[in-house]
Amino acid sequence: MSSLESQSTRWANRFTDALPGDPSSENRPRQVEGAVWSPVSPEPVSRPLMLATSPELADELGLPAEWSSSDQWLSWLSGNAVPEGQQPYAMNYGGHQFGNWAGQLGDGRAINLGEFQDASGHWQTMQLKGAGPTPYSRTADGRAVLRSSIREFLCSEAMYHLGIPTTRALSLVGTGDQVVRDMFYDGRPAPEPGAIVCRVAPSFLRFGNYQIHAARQERDLLAQLVHWTIDQHFPELDADAPDAPLHLLETVIQRTAHLVADWMRVGFVHGVMNTDNMSILGLTIDYGPYGWLDDFNPDFTPNTTDAHSRRYVYANQPRVAHWNLAQLGRALLPLIEDIEPVQSVIDTYPERFGVAYRSAMASKLGLSELPNEELLGDLFAWMQAFETDWTLFFRCLMEIDPEDPDVSRLENAFYTPPFVSDLEGISKWVTDWAEACLEDDGYDEDRLGRMSSANPWFIPRNYQVFQAIEAAEKGDLFLVEDLLDASRAPYEAQEDREHLAARRPEWAREQAGASMLSCSS
Repeated sequence: MSSLESQSTRWANRFTDALPGDPSSENRPRQVEGAVWSPVSPEPVSRPLMLATSPELADELGLPAEWSSSDQWLSWLSGNAVPEGQQPYAMNYGGHQFGNWAGQLGDGRAINLGEFQDASGHWQTMQLKGAGPTPYSRTADGRAVLRSSIREFLCSEAMYHLGIPTTRALSLVGTGDQVVRDMFYDGRPAPEPGAIVCRVAPSFLRFGNYQIHAARQERDLLAQLVHWTIDQHFPELDADAPDAPLHLLETVIQRTAHLVADWMRVGFVHGVMNTDNMSILGLTIDYGPYGWLDDFNPDFTPNTTDAHSRRYVYANQPRVAHWNLAQLGRALLPLIEDIEPVQSVIDTYPERFGVAYRSAMASKLGLSELPNEELLGDLFAWMQAFETDWTLFFRCLMEIDPEDPDVSRLENAFYTPPFVSDLEGISKWVTDWAEACLEDDGYDEDRLGRMSSANPWFIPRNYQVFQAIEAAEKGDLFLVEDLLDASRAPYEAQEDREHLAARRPEWAREQAGASMLSCSS
């Protein structure tokens, strides 16, 4: 299976073969009822060029060494050709956007090529983002620009190496075409270079895939989709059991709780946690106006569209996930037919998240468990007051010996250095933390191990990706490759890349594209 010639035998149409599709192939914006998916083909581009790839993902897929330079793969990943025998499709889904039901949404610029069997024999869905319009594109063109494609490519691979469940990115292809976008929604659209990312995941099913059929009272379609989901992606459950939909909901709740706890651990802010951007598999999906905490600010949102309501700020992510899960429960209710067990399962989310979050934060502090809530509460209060870098603080904390705590070790983490009079409160917290470490069983052997595995040295900061995009738009991909390479070992200090682990520079504090972004892409 290592040769290029053998690749065509590893494609399949498992999703489209099993589930009802749209009888119409008319590719224009329209309401699609009675179907889980619509047939659609990518639109060819003028001058496809492979800009970047993920060798790690290629290895997992079992692709041959020469794949990234092959004309065949370039034609597939640019949308200029379709693998023989494949039925590309766009999925039909709805969703709540910023808390309001939006009706039909669907894959407006994502086209699934089908499933590909990886090196372990598992099926992975290959999806092209930015490959042209679909029946779900509404008023858009189905394309994506280079800047958003670089952001998705870099962040999805960084999240993978951070150990956080995510969709992956196999390739970044330049199209050679221009795409017009109003980047800041200020009435000044401009042409930008186009690009396509090949996204890879076992499935791209979202909460909204189930919501749309429930909203339209298409119970049979909903039942078929739920059965297929369980049968293919949740083998530990019995798809034929009467209570299978309820057990599916419970499993998704558990996975989502752990996912959001991981986001909070590394300071990731999704930016647009609509129900159509929530994965049924508990993956991070749809890297749009995301961002990372530089200074610790619970009220930070990277999304300019969310600047007023601040629904999706860092601190709200656990609560929004709970609300979204309740909407998924409501969508599954026609199959469960009893609201009490649905509500009971949804009500387990706060405790499930709390357990995962407390465990994650204890590890960040080098503890086997948190001794009390005050230790975190006091920490967050002064971290916010003194504009403390989220990532750098915990790496600096690793340098403090609990047996001889020295608060000066933290000074590199402050954007706004505390006054001498304020150091007393910080010193008290450091003393409390040191005592908790000394009272923790096995702290000496396990403390640094816990902290090293929970606290990344490198994250692809907003301003770094901004710089990489600026260079790439001028034809220089060095920074893209440098950030991708740094992300491969995010928990290890990299001596030749100290500048990537520094505080955000002052110029990036308010720089558009380096601090906040719009949904435009």
